[in-house]
Amino acid sequence: MAKVTGIGGFFFRAREPQSLAAWYEKHLGILDIAKEVWKQQAGPTVFAPFSHDTDYFGRAEQQWLINLRVDDLDGMMADLTAAGIAVETRAEWDSEVGRFCRIHDPEGNPIELWQPSDAAGLT
Repeated sequence: MAKVTGIGGFFFRAREPQSLAAWYEKHLGILDIAKEVWKQQAGPTVFAPFSHDTDYFGRAEQQWLINLRVDDLDGMMADLTAAGIAVETRAEWDSEVGRFCRIHDPEGNPIELWQPSDAAGLT
């Protein structure tokens, strides 16, 4: 049987696509498609539908939450905070699979940052 081998793109609407692409490049290192295709490192990807009434994503009308793997969560949080970006952490988000924090892009979309745990065998 043929199967999907990975995520080939993540597309979403934005009020200001060019400025939002610049924000993602500046603060998260995700290259603007107008310049070059972003190449991610191989690693685990969770694909999981949630219940329609979950509050995990934030706003009730939010249909998606992207989770991005990072190699240094503390360093990323320090950089984001220094840039004036609010970073949220909660002890209950962290588990044996790693540590997490949450930020929002300038259009209010939630972004979960995840540093996988070495002990979980996911790195």
